[in-house]
Amino acid sequence: MYFRSGPRSRAYGEPSTGALLARRTPLALPPLPIKIEPVSNGEYLPVPLPPALARVRREAVARVDTNADRAGIDRRVFLGTTCASATVLLGLNSLGCGGGRYRLPPEAAHEAAAADVLAGDEFIFDVQTHLVAGDRPWWRAEEPNLGDFLRTQPSSQCGEPDWVQCFTEDPFIKEVFLDSDTKMAVLSALWGDLEANPLLVQEAARARDRIARMEGAPRLRIHGIVEPNARSPELTDEAMPALAEAWDVAAWKLYPVWGPDGEGYRLTDELAARVFEKGISLGKNRFAIHKGLPLPGMAPDYTSPLDVGPAAKAYPDAVLLIYHSGYESDRREGPYDPRADRGVDALIRSLAEAGIGKDGNVYAELGSLWRNVMTDPDQAAHVLGKLLTHVGEDRILWGTDSIWYGSPQDQIQAFRAFEITPEFQERYGYPALTPVAKAKIFGLNAARVYDVDPDEMRRALAWDALANAKRVYEQAPSPSFRTYGPRTRRELFAFLRAERGG
Repeated sequence: MYFRSGPRSRAYGEPSTGALLARRTPLALPPLPIKIEPVSNGEYLPVPLPPALARVRREAVARVDTNADRAGIDRRVFLGTTCASATVLLGLNSLGCGGGRYRLPPEAAHEAAAADVLAGDEFIFDVQTHLVAGDRPWWRAEEPNLGDFLRTQPSSQCGEPDWVQCFTEDPFIKEVFLDSDTKMAVLSALWGDLEANPLLVQEAARARDRIARMEGAPRLRIHGIVEPNARSPELTDEAMPALAEAWDVAAWKLYPVWGPDGEGYRLTDELAARVFEKGISLGKNRFAIHKGLPLPGMAPDYTSPLDVGPAAKAYPDAVLLIYHSGYESDRREGPYDPRADRGVDALIRSLAEAGIGKDGNVYAELGSLWRNVMTDPDQAAHVLGKLLTHVGEDRILWGTDSIWYGSPQDQIQAFRAFEITPEFQERYGYPALTPVAKAKIFGLNAARVYDVDPDEMRRALAWDALANAKRVYEQAPSPSFRTYGPRTRRELFAFLRAERGG
């Protein structure tokens, strides 16, 4: 089975002792189906809730209780309905000034009208997800590692005998494939050495193959991490064919923003050139590249996406998947600035200066970006409007960075309901975020990138073991509404110490 049988543990809905204790802190607010509390994926500082957003959250909690009473059902049951999600999204509309909004009728907070907007059957292909290995004792390495951080989190007290199981394949399958509408996903590689890396390529391959063996379809693709600044060119040249041949990686994961002694590399450097050339020669021309989300100590030259355009132009046979699209959480996105050297604007500028258009070899990915801006409707409208205008609806990829943000269902529902208002379309020349564009972003673009036939895959997914399990699960769902990443500066720096700065 996809998760352990027997009595339901606290991992699947019941609050743990740690979670109950955490609720005594100001950050541990009652759960909502649209998760808007501060949290990070470990690659940027969590942004504290602005007072206006904190107010919206308090009001949403009160409205959820009121609407649950009105519906005559338990609060926990109500939280699993689209009406509860609509309650939160309608509250977020009060934060905008006419640029972006969640198009929901007021009655959606307590009527079936919510499902007309928040439910859907799109082919959702999440190109950025994460989990950790649970059987190899990487957390017992003598040097500090990610386990030093994860075992301190309330999420680690999920009812499993060993805390690490709270972050492994079972909760991943539940959060991503049972508690959300995700159909396929890419399991992204993590940076780190062999001893303390929480997910080696063979472990990612095992998760991929486990799902495929469950009388099912190949729902997972995996990455192979390439660290050209952490090993000799010769070792990199040896490692890439091994990853391709032994583990059938679907793309190469590059993390140019960091490395030994904090030194990263540019995509125009010789280090990157060797990786691009090697990957193309091996017939694996997809490169998932982290850009943006800088941490303290990271050099702007490496986190900035200004080198993306020149690299894409120099290697037209390479497909560059720009994770996070250059977004930086401490910069509020507004109208496009062609002089920008940071943020989403820097990515757009880089592509424009290199002549990479809407039919080019660069894709902008939304992992962590959408999760951060969806609680700020006007900023969300600017980000999506700029990407639609300059990168195009065919070159935007859906990614959520889950499992760190828990189930991605709230991100999916928010994206389904979101629209760029006619006012912003007229003022800034943004196109409408149409159902056709949303379907492409949700998964059709990723299907093309990863050589997946959506219609054929839909048929394969319709009656596989996970689909059948989900039909049973939906009779009595138990979403956790949990997040797994650091929520405060203190927790983030504990995470960084655990990762040795990596």
